[in-house]
Amino acid sequence: MRIWGITDTGMVRKENQDAYAIQDIAGYTVAIVCDGMGGTSGGRLASTIAVDTYREELTGNLKEGMSPDQLEQVSRFAVSLANTAIREEAARTPGYERMGTTLVSAIALDDRALISNVGDSRAYLIDREGLRQISRDHSVVENMVERGDLTPLAARHHPSRNLITRALGPDPKVETDTFPITWKQGDFILLCSDGLVNTVTDQEILFEVIHGGAPDGCLERLLALAKQRGAPDNVTVVLLMNI
Repeated sequence: MRIWGITDTGMVRKENQDAYAIQDIAGYTVAIVCDGMGGTSGGRLASTIAVDTYREELTGNLKEGMSPDQLEQVSRFAVSLANTAIREEAARTPGYERMGTTLVSAIALDDRALISNVGDSRAYLIDREGLRQISRDHSVVENMVERGDLTPLAARHHPSRNLITRALGPDPKVETDTFPITWKQGDFILLCSDGLVNTVTDQEILFEVIHGGAPDGCLERLLALAKQRGAPDNVTVVLLMNI
């Protein structure tokens, strides 16, 4: 497996409140992307805590030969502990009471992977046949799209597109969505914060991953495209390739 990651403050924000990590744990390839929120420094702290706690818990609990159900349990438990860690830090630190973060992760081994997500950071499966979003956005506009009140195209420009309905930090308990998938040699899994998808379309992501050139430069090309569009938010992308 090959894997790449990139993060950037963007063209408008003064601080990068995204965080990501890539790590091999017990034979699994683990990737995490978090997009923090909560004002100056609070979002950065929340996303960092989430990444570090999630990764540490997987390090202690991932074992070889786990079933899909066991992987889901381990991931959900790690997200829950990350949520608790953020809340405990927020309670100790004045001014950080409202901090929180999204989380999207992939735990991959051979031809299978587990995607977990809370919030609107996304996971895509990309192959020669196209691009498919695996994760589900926990957001106001996604709920409107599902009800038929808004088209996906209109959702990209809706004034409430940045309002999320689920995150780590705000509530004592957090619900995690998990998606077990299979992927084959030559396929890609892409994780990203909304700073990418709010400026670059799914079709453009697909083109850059499959047809844009060598995979080694794919994330730099996507970041450059986001910056050409003004990159009003932080941009973070992780790309896994099954070889």
